[in-house]
Order: sequence, then C-alpha cells, then structure tokens
Amino acid sequence: MATVDDNGLEFYPAYCFKAAPTHFTWVKIAAADVHRLRRRFQYGDPSTYFYHNHPIRYISLAGIIVARTETPYRTILTLDDSSGATLDIVVVIRQIDNSANPSTPTPTPTHTSPTTSTPLDISPLVPGALAHVKGTISTFRSTPQLQLERFWLLRDTNAEMHFVAQRARYLAEVLSHPWVLSEEEVVRLEEEAEVEEVRAEEGRDRAVRKARARGEREDRHCGVILRAWEREEREREREADVCRVEGARFMRELNCKGE
Repeated sequence: MATVDDNGLEFYPAYCFKAAPTHFTWVKIAAADVHRLRRRFQYGDPSTYFYHNHPIRYISLAGIIVARTETPYRTILTLDDSSGATLDIVVVIRQIDNSANPSTPTPTPTHTSPTTSTPLDISPLVPGALAHVKGTISTFRSTPQLQLERFWLLRDTNAEMHFVAQRARYLAEVLSHPWVLSEEEVVRLEEEAEVEEVRAEEGRDRAVRKARARGEREDRHCGVILRAWEREEREREREADVCRVEGARFMRELNCKGE
C-alpha cells in the first residue's frame, strides 16, 4: 500500500520500484540536485534515494574536477558542474598483496569499482579534467557522495553542454513530475512480487534439499571409507598376531638348535 507524505507525494512499496523510470537507469542529474536527494528509512535500503517520490540508485554527472585528495584507502575527487554545488566522488583503493612475488614484496594500491571490483585507472582525473562520471550514491556525515563505478573524459565544453541539455530535459520531463502508478499497476506488481517470492522460496528449498542430499551422500561415502579402514585395520592386526606367533616359534626353534 502506498504512503503519502506531507507534500501529498505517494511512496509506493519497494516491489513497485522496478516500474519507476529512474530505478534501473543512470539518472542524469546535477550536483545541486544530488544534495536534494533523501532516503526514506522505512524501506530499509540505504542504497535507494528519492527525488520527490522517484527512487534512484545510480546517477550520472558531468563537470570539471576541481580537487583531488589522496588517502590510504580511497581517493576523493571533487566535481563542479556549474549547478551551484559541488559533489565529492569517492574512488575505493584495494590493496593487492604481492608478497608472493619476491621482486615486489609491498602491496600495490589499485583503484576499483565498489560494485564489480573492476580496476579503474583514474590517473587522468586530475584538477582541470573535464569528465563524465557514473556511480552509486552514499552519504558521509549527512553529505551525499558518488561512489565511482566508471568514467569518461569529455573532449570539450561542447560535449559537456550536450550532457547538460540532456540533464535539463530529463529533469523537466521526468524528475519534476511525481511518479504515479494506477491501482491496477500496483496490484499487478504486488502479484508479480508474490510469484517471484514463491519462486525464490522454491529455489531456496531446492538448494536446501541438494545440500542435504549432498551431505547424506558424503556421510555414506565417509561410512564406506571408515568401514574399509576398519577391515584393513583388523587384517593388519591379524597379520601382526600371525607374525608374533611365527616369530616366537622361530625363536624357540633357534634356541633349541643352539642347545
């Protein structure tokens, strides 16, 4: 069931998000508008933010890099897109341990995408570079940031202005209007979510049954191995007894001959 906030905006259940035009797309947005994004904690998903009632996870910006700060675990880039605000871009550093290679015993820092762990060469992203960046949203000390997933350098300001025009059109045509679903659409999405949940539950049940069958099979194999080992152990003990008897007999015969 949708909830309504003080501004009269309807916020639909999370199973409706896949029908939103903003949820599974790179939303072209200005840095100033990123600062207007809000989380709604009743959804329990810290990765989804809202512009009005539009759910947004992935954002796309273009502008000039005006600062770069290096820390041991991340690089912080600051992007200015002339919207009246700047946005910090966080690039994760993953330490790669080269200790197995004697020639390079120290760890090598590598920038990576936080979602796919794909290496990112951000050496071109220095102050003065004009870039198009994409990433997910996070918050640090109540301030939004972009977690960098990919980027491209822009050729010139004409390319930047082309992005700005697309961004303005998306704002006017999509973000500025409330996201509206009919009651029929909400019911259909709820039914689809229930079907998907049943399929997921069946998948989990199949996985449990397979794991149980695998465990039972391993137990049987373990029992077979244990019984074979016990038979071999009894055979070894029998052979040891025979050897002890034969050795004692041999020693008696040897002593008799010596007398």
